[in-house]
Amino acid sequence: MATRDSMSNLTQQVEDTIRFAEDQYKQSSLQEQYNDDNYYQALQRLEQTYQDIATMAHSANGPQREQLHRMRLQIQQMQNNMILKGTRGGEQF
Repeated sequence: MATRDSMSNLTQQVEDTIRFAEDQYKQSSLQEQYNDDNYYQALQRLEQTYQDIATMAHSANGPQREQLHRMRLQIQQMQNNMILKGTRGGEQF
């Protein structure tokens, strides 16, 4: 079973990562050009957080795995949105 502190820390990491990614996504929507470095960094943070969730799932109990699954879905949705936005107009990240 994952400890309460480790789950709490991971939950905070997920929230911070999604908030950063949403900010980059919104900024890119307001501008005609992307801040490529920050946009790419947001995608990297999303992927790292996804991997951290998968690692934590190995030591989680049933209710924790369900919570981790919901977090994973949030991360995947944000990744999908950013990747789709980044590939429009011939740009790829």
